Amino acid sequence: MPEFRFIQLPDVKLRVAVEGSGPLVIMVHGFPESWYSWRHQIGPIAKAGFTACAIDVRGYGGSDKPYPIEAYAMERMIADVIGVAEALSPDGRAILIGHDWGAPIVWNTALVRPDRVRAVCALSVPYLGIGTRSFIDVANDIFTKRGLFFYQVHFQDEGVAEAEAEANPRDFLRKFYFAICGDAPDGAWPANKKVGEKLLDGLVDPDPFPGWLTQADLDYYVGEFERSGFRGPINRYRNHTRDFEFLRGFADRKIAQPALFMSGTRDPAFNMLGRGDPIATMRNHVTDLRGAHVLDGCGHWTQQERAKDVNALLLPWLAAL
Repeated sequence: MPEFRFIQLPDVKLRVAVEGSGPLVIMVHGFPESWYSWRHQIGPIAKAGFTACAIDVRGYGGSDKPYPIEAYAMERMIADVIGVAEALSPDGRAILIGHDWGAPIVWNTALVRPDRVRAVCALSVPYLGIGTRSFIDVANDIFTKRGLFFYQVHFQDEGVAEAEAEANPRDFLRKFYFAICGDAPDGAWPANKKVGEKLLDGLVDPDPFPGWLTQADLDYYVGEFERSGFRGPINRYRNHTRDFEFLRGFADRKIAQPALFMSGTRDPAFNMLGRGDPIATMRNHVTDLRGAHVLDGCGHWTQQERAKDVNALLLPWLAAL
């Protein structure tokens, strides 16, 4: 296990898992995960000569869990990453790696604070620019107005998704993790769910679970969410419009740091809205994209499902910086 440290920032205290010494690499997890989702990367990154730091995002695990929705705005998430970099790196700079929600967090940190970000790697979610509308407005047009369920719209009503997840965190995590992993059969995430259905409706509880997530791994996650609850994690989804208003001020910028991207052919987040070629679009906004890899058969949980493949791509990229 890495060493746990607590970093006090102006409005929250964050728990971080740290191993090694050298240039700082900060890893940012997504929903619904924790620092632990980087368990296969921390040691190899540390052994490669870096300070490997995996954070518990605010609202998760051992980090503070403020109640207000606006406490989870992208502007606050960026400030958290910068605060960790300034606390742990002598020059206040870091290499950033993010997965799922962690990917937009690290992309936008690189965009907004290029003075603090040496390089950026994202897993699952490509960077497609700022856009001209809030993501939630686009999602409502594509899904809600056609009577179709979309989980991010479902998450907008305070307390609803939290109650479903917190009723049985183990059941929720098993079903949610499996539904969008590479081992799930086609249709494991129902495409015809209707507005008003619950998130878990139609999702299966696999027995046994695929080998990339052991019983001990699941036990760790369950323990974290039994303590933390789900309000903070789900609040991240309630800031789309607030985030859009903040980020539109940076719409004329491009991400110029050395960058790396990885996803999977079975990851629904890679091309969530089914529009064009995400990697081609990303190249218009990320000017030093040194690699873009889509792993065959890999689902959403990239660095856990394909730890060896991810590390084989990640470590040479880090060494070349």
